[in-house]
Amino acid sequence: MYPVDNLENWFQGKGLWADVSDDDWSSWVWQLKNRITTLEKLEKYISLTPEEIAGCQFANNKLALAITPYFFNLIDRDNPNCPIRLQVIPRGAEMHVAPQELLDPVGEESSMVAPGLVHRYPDRVLFLITDRCAAYCRYCTRSRLVSNAQDYNFHPELESGLKYIEEHTEVRDVLLSGGDPLLLSDNKLDSLLGRLRQIKHVEFIRIGSRIPTFLPQRITPELCEILKKHGPIWMSVHLNHPKECTHELKDACERLVCSGSPLGNQSVLLKGINDDVDTMKSLVHRLLMMRVRPYYLYQCDLITGSSHFRVDVNKGIEIIEGLRGHTTGYAVPQYLIDAPGGGGKIPVNPQYVREINKDEVILRNFQGNEYRYPLGN
Repeated sequence: MYPVDNLENWFQGKGLWADVSDDDWSSWVWQLKNRITTLEKLEKYISLTPEEIAGCQFANNKLALAITPYFFNLIDRDNPNCPIRLQVIPRGAEMHVAPQELLDPVGEESSMVAPGLVHRYPDRVLFLITDRCAAYCRYCTRSRLVSNAQDYNFHPELESGLKYIEEHTEVRDVLLSGGDPLLLSDNKLDSLLGRLRQIKHVEFIRIGSRIPTFLPQRITPELCEILKKHGPIWMSVHLNHPKECTHELKDACERLVCSGSPLGNQSVLLKGINDDVDTMKSLVHRLLMMRVRPYYLYQCDLITGSSHFRVDVNKGIEIIEGLRGHTTGYAVPQYLIDAPGGGGKIPVNPQYVREINKDEVILRNFQGNEYRYPLGN
């Protein structure tokens, strides 16, 4: 499947579930009901390492284990270091909490103005509307909340959040997240998006979701009609590795785009998963093949139990430098750090400006050659 990006090499089919009917396989409800959620279920399909067994035994104290059958098919069961496997199968390293790690690494709680509603930036809010996901990423920034393994007991209060948005006319941008908003029923999503569209000062509605990656079967014609009805609904999807690009996901992205939803991708820089130029270049090329614009590359947040995922920031800068000028500009995401404690998203870029003086700007290009741009008349 990788590293060759030709569509013929993308995963397709039902894999280990070949005996399941096409109707069941294409049902997102069936996929959810048949998720792998326990150590016992996992061991039916894969031989686990001692580190993975320890992680699974600890998972319900930190972040639940859940993998859809569709996504499980992408795991290399013979390789403990498979980049898909690393993302969703717990490891004992999650039990280690480094001194700098935090339950709320980006300071959402301090900016929460109503249950589940975060107002940090002047003109936009983050609206957390559920604590559930189709599958659980082991590096999740909201692992304090998502799956309720840590007894956070998150209960979104949609009415109080909507009331706040209605009363604050400076809010023009609403990002729906969670958990995963696309796990809500069609009726609930239709109602919520309709309520937001009735607020005159709300110009921009976004959904942050990993459902297309974990559960492309959820992107039904009915859901797409709802998005089209209230559109444009901008959507940020989440892929970290080229192997996550499949024929089913490509078809789901086509449906979303045709419903009028512009798509961007947010990746997290993760050790052993995507921390090299070749892997990232393959990912961004495949994203563009699916009509998805690479948007952000996040430095992994300082969430508790995540030190085994984190990569040196200099490596992230090196990756961006290996993309800029070496592939189309559309394929280059913005690398950033979500500042610990609530400082917000801060871009981290290679240095292309060598000097600015009263006469000129001295620049270097992607090849390292120097150029001068004169200032003044």
